[in-house]
Amino acid sequence: MKKSVLFGAGLLAALVASGAARAEGELVLGYMMAKSGPYVSLANTNEVAVDMAVEEINAKGGINGKKIKVVKFDTAGDPKQATTALRSFAQDANALAVIGPFSSSEVRTTFPVGEREGIAQMSMASSAPGLTKGFTYGFRNTTDEGKVIDQVLASIKDKKLPMASGAAAYATDDVVSKSIGTVVVPKMFEKYAIPSKGSVDFQLAAFDLSPQVAQLKQMAPDIVGLGSPPEGAVNLAKELKRQGVSTRIVGGTTIADPELPKRMDGAGDNLTIGTTFFPEVNATTKAFTAEFGKRTKAAGMTRTDPNQMDASVYDIVYLYSEAMKRAGVTGDKAKLAEERAAIRDQLAKLKDYQALEGAISFTDGDAVKPVYILEVKGGKWTLLDTRTPN
Repeated sequence: MKKSVLFGAGLLAALVASGAARAEGELVLGYMMAKSGPYVSLANTNEVAVDMAVEEINAKGGINGKKIKVVKFDTAGDPKQATTALRSFAQDANALAVIGPFSSSEVRTTFPVGEREGIAQMSMASSAPGLTKGFTYGFRNTTDEGKVIDQVLASIKDKKLPMASGAAAYATDDVVSKSIGTVVVPKMFEKYAIPSKGSVDFQLAAFDLSPQVAQLKQMAPDIVGLGSPPEGAVNLAKELKRQGVSTRIVGGTTIADPELPKRMDGAGDNLTIGTTFFPEVNATTKAFTAEFGKRTKAAGMTRTDPNQMDASVYDIVYLYSEAMKRAGVTGDKAKLAEERAAIRDQLAKLKDYQALEGAISFTDGDAVKPVYILEVKGGKWTLLDTRTPN
């Protein structure tokens, strides 16, 4: 049976204060979702993955003889709402740890608050570089974009694919995309001695990228380092094809949409990205993908293939469970601060924990795990390489 409760801001505070969101004898986790707002296309299925993990763990007897209970809050990707959720989880729900938040903008506001409250958070999607620095309770089951794109370029180099020149393209109105285009891509080009021919930028709402592609056509780079959500990648690839520009788009986790090749209508061949989940890796990933598909179809969801955030949040539940198990967590309210700190300490010590995504360790709060280098071929993602960042 699922152990979960979903509330909005005001109702959550009222109900947890009265004890409705916490049952004695259960281990409470808070869960900051982004089921509405700007990240909904990537995040709306994450809840399915969380519920799967909780049900599996509880069906095997829970942790230290206690069942896991999840209290949920839809932040809509809003940093203010995320802060409200965190304080409610920490102060009212007596949560032992928090799943989420989703985005880097939320992480920037909630990690300082979580440090003061003494409660661990673990983001499933934040990938802007350096956001865990200085926080002992801040974790991310993600690999920052600099490390991911580093592995993409290393793979391209090892495969001896063309990379004699490059250019950057990025969305200016998204913090991670802009960081990729203005910081990460130039730094990686320098590392791999790729001469940069320039850059183009655009806004996410822009559908017509013909001026930017015309500039790229004049530059004629072998590779284009892209900082954008999936929508920008679709528009760029289609316009590159329309103008007859042959180049390889490379990117990181921001465009790791399982349905991206289909959405490109044949325009995305040779698009190469790094991601932390690929459904065809082994029997475990295939079984997860099949069960996830059944549940999302039954729920009437548009996307039924798991993305990397679904895999990440599934593993977050297991990572917390392993930490609680090793720490001997009881859920005793009188030991709340002590047990929260013990969970943090056990997470930091985890080395090569065998999870859905592969072996996971933590360095300075960020997960170290395999990066799967995917390439679009024949309208679908194919595995080009598997690498592990140092």
